[in-house]
Amino acid sequence: MVGIRRIIDLSVPIRTYMPVWPTNPLPDVKPVGILSRDGYNVESIQMVTHTGTHVDAPYHMLESPITVDQLDLNRLIGYGYVVRPKFNGVEITKDDLNRMWRPEYDGNIVLIETGWWKKRAFTKEFLYDFPGLSIDAAKFLMDHNVKAVGIDTLGIEPYNHKDFEVHKLLLSRNVYIVEDLTNLSELEDGKRYFIVILPIKFQGASGSMARVVAIDFGE
Repeated sequence: MVGIRRIIDLSVPIRTYMPVWPTNPLPDVKPVGILSRDGYNVESIQMVTHTGTHVDAPYHMLESPITVDQLDLNRLIGYGYVVRPKFNGVEITKDDLNRMWRPEYDGNIVLIETGWWKKRAFTKEFLYDFPGLSIDAAKFLMDHNVKAVGIDTLGIEPYNHKDFEVHKLLLSRNVYIVEDLTNLSELEDGKRYFIVILPIKFQGASGSMARVVAIDFGE
């Protein structure tokens, strides 16, 4: 029997006033129950569902009935790999992915590391200048039957792509999107991990914060 060698947490911690998508309100997490006063600690939270590491459902960008509580967990839990394409500018293209693609990536979860998670801060660069997929890169992932795609930036496509065509294309084919990952440098190139992506089950919502982990079974 193969045991778990290591669990790598790929989720950003949610905290008050953390960097989020530029047009979204900042989260507010504050104590409302205090142990010394009330006999317990408890917090209230106010934030949008696409805060921190989160999953986009088709309903987010399409006239689709598939909300986050209806996502197929078989597409969010399974084997996956990290990829580190080399790219120029802000677009990761089909050619960039093709140069480093391996057959074993087909049909699995793919997590894209750009290194952007290391820049996390309230800066113009982190909030607005992040890289993302081009349309042809999204089509490439669909052609390779990727179940879900994650990235370590605030969006799956560059911020200046205001039409959100990459989002729409992927979600129209039920390729689920995971954004704002972290710690991807902890994953090895070409190594297969068991990926668990669990969004909170908000009924009727367009997406949800998620705890994302990569499990190393020592294979």
